[in-house]
Amino acid sequence: MEENTIQLKKVAVIVAGGTGTRMNNTVPKQFLLLNHKPIVYYTINTFLQSYDDMQIVLVLPEEYVAAGQEIIDAFFDYSRIKITTGGRTRFHSVQNGLRLIKEECIVFVHDAVRCLVSSDLIKRCYDAAIEFGSAIPVIDSKDSIRIVTGEDNAAVERNSVKLVQTPQTFHSKILLPAFNIDYKDKFTDEATVVEAFGLRIHLVEGEDDNFKITKPADLIVAEQIIAGNQ
Repeated sequence: MEENTIQLKKVAVIVAGGTGTRMNNTVPKQFLLLNHKPIVYYTINTFLQSYDDMQIVLVLPEEYVAAGQEIIDAFFDYSRIKITTGGRTRFHSVQNGLRLIKEECIVFVHDAVRCLVSSDLIKRCYDAAIEFGSAIPVIDSKDSIRIVTGEDNAAVERNSVKLVQTPQTFHSKILLPAFNIDYKDKFTDEATVVEAFGLRIHLVEGEDDNFKITKPADLIVAEQIIAGNQ
């Protein structure tokens, strides 16, 4: 495969606007510690290390902006990171982040708590977005799938089902106009917004380790993976 000659600036909108109620912790999960560093540290670090021209827009709950700034001051070059506040839903949080993007670029939208994302996946998403305009990482379902409708249920061929991950990656000329449409409940991620805008999306292979930390057990697994990588 020939290396892409087109080079666009890169901006990662890292969404950390949630409170993480399933973790049974008063601290939002993106600020919980993994091997003595906050979860969001690992996410930011991987994106910054993937490309020298990567810029970060970090979307945080309003009451945790100061905590986010402390992490940036402690670990990173603050000139490469901007902070904004989250909104009522994921859609609105991403929308807030996109408002800070003023020039043509490739935009990665990533869950802060998918802290084991690899530079390889980030680069594959970039290359695909350059070629196709979008890149949505997905993995196969390892479990059997059933669709429940009222009192009825039916098995689904799992080979036709994909589990969606982030970073969901787009050319800014696609993503920014798409997020000007009115919010609908079906907008669970960026891909659904872009599809509602009338555009097709391109799927790329994701990674099993790129899971979302949502429960205490996920922290233990993530710690073991990070320790192993080190």
